[in-house]
Amino acid sequence: MTIRTSPSDRSTIVTTLRAAGCVFAEEESTLLVEAAGSPAELATMVARRAAGDPLEHVVGWAGFHGLRVAVEPGVFVPRRRTEFLVDQAIALTRPGAVVLDLCCGSGAVGAAVRAAVGGIELHAVDLDPAAVRSARRNLPGAQVHQGDLYQPLPVELRGRVDVLLVIAPYVPTGSIALMPPEARDHEPLAALDGGADGLEVLRRVVADARRWLAPGGHLLTELGDDQVPAALAACTRHHLDARVTTPADEFATVLIAHPG
Repeated sequence: MTIRTSPSDRSTIVTTLRAAGCVFAEEESTLLVEAAGSPAELATMVARRAAGDPLEHVVGWAGFHGLRVAVEPGVFVPRRRTEFLVDQAIALTRPGAVVLDLCCGSGAVGAAVRAAVGGIELHAVDLDPAAVRSARRNLPGAQVHQGDLYQPLPVELRGRVDVLLVIAPYVPTGSIALMPPEARDHEPLAALDGGADGLEVLRRVVADARRWLAPGGHLLTELGDDQVPAALAACTRHHLDARVTTPADEFATVLIAHPG
């Protein structure tokens, strides 16, 4: 139940959020009021948001591809641009497919694909315990593993993965300081930092992808435009044929690869 707030209370919340730099203060105030269980909790939530906590961490969920995805503090917040990768994955996924969500974070990508395609066998992996907790909330019935990339997966999965989804960290180390404080200060560094050129983790994923992909399987990942040549070269070295696609607004870049 939404707590009662007067117009003046709402105005005060909006003013507080706007002063803190929240561009969508009116919309955020509505979400905070809806999420709060009491006036005291609302005051705490507004204070957290004004102090710079990501809105998704404050209210406990993120909107992603038509879903409400549970996101606890300290977990990477799924980005709306990643919905484009989900759309590409859905087009390649058939009922009964084996889908693997590596670097799954909250499990948002796997959850969105499963919501669109029934009957898939879904596995998800993350190294961070908080991410694994969130993923298990968002992926009931899936097998959520904690560990480093492929390491915690059962050997029986080798050669069976039809769709391999990867949102690996791809921000170059030197660019972390330039990120918005919401991400830089509140999301785990391991979910952001991709090494010197942003591709260290992705190279490890690509190096072992053929071992896990089924015949006709696909790997899909997100990366920056300037990283495309190096990512394509990594795929070629490991005998994967790859292409890159972008949406009309060009705010996302998705690499799709399959064994050559």
